[in-house]
Amino acid sequence: MYIMKCSENGEFSNGGLQHFGNIELNPSACVLNYAQGTIEGLKAYKKQDDSILLFRPEEFGSRMRIGANRMCMPAPTIEQFIEAVKATILANRRWIPPPDKGFLYIRSLLMGSGPVLSLTPPSEFTFLIYVTPVGNYYKSGMKPVNLLVQTETHHAVPGGAGSVGAIGNYAGILKAQVEANANCFSDVLYLDPVHKKYIEEASTANIFVVKDKIISTPVLGGTILPGVTRKSIIQIACRQGFEVEERLVSIDELFEADEVFCTGNAVCLQPVGSISYNDIRVCYRDHGFDSVSQQLYLSLSNLQMGLVEDVMGWTLSF
Repeated sequence: MYIMKCSENGEFSNGGLQHFGNIELNPSACVLNYAQGTIEGLKAYKKQDDSILLFRPEEFGSRMRIGANRMCMPAPTIEQFIEAVKATILANRRWIPPPDKGFLYIRSLLMGSGPVLSLTPPSEFTFLIYVTPVGNYYKSGMKPVNLLVQTETHHAVPGGAGSVGAIGNYAGILKAQVEANANCFSDVLYLDPVHKKYIEEASTANIFVVKDKIISTPVLGGTILPGVTRKSIIQIACRQGFEVEERLVSIDELFEADEVFCTGNAVCLQPVGSISYNDIRVCYRDHGFDSVSQQLYLSLSNLQMGLVEDVMGWTLSF
């Protein structure tokens, strides 16, 4: 894993690799007491020529810097972020699955590691990266997920930190996630906390609704994480001639949709098989290879794995 600390002048330097293992934190570390931290996750693929492919690493580095600013933390530069990611990947090269067998997941964490008692920023910040291999999500084809609409618990609130990868955003929805899983749902879909009628996002994924070849997705407004995969799917869809709308999407529109799908870094794109809301359950027909979700998934995943020419300039090969 890779670790780099922030100096007293607010700049990160002297980072390096070390064996994966436990880290030492003071019991009064700001991250432990006040959840001052942000996370990012990206993927590395191995190509047939044994080179390694990263997808839009500068986007993740930029998003971490935005999140750090929101959480009152200094952050590595985008260049430092990318170099640290590359160094960690190369040190763990043997763990990258073969082509078409999966990917290496890279988790980065920025946290207030210094000790504080009062609610104030600490004097020390730590940036670290670790990795783990992940098998192919779709061994037997794309598997639709079943979502449960949550009407009482909310993922984020206006004025909060929902637009960044703040670590505290996820602990508050664990209970809803566990309860949904216990009732055989794949994930939870959250509504806006003000009107409770507009869909926002799933636990760790953005959501899209397809109707008559128009693709709609909830507009970013401070309570939704601006997913890199979300951004990429929008750009690819526009390039392929689809009309894409970023706007408020009401829960009622799910009942009339032709398709619904989620996007996230780990799963790339995942079709939704059904959505349950109160006592209503709507199921979506599997359109197979003719579906919009399948078309967009293949376009993005083939690009991420280096199977097609990267005309977008999104990948970094090394």
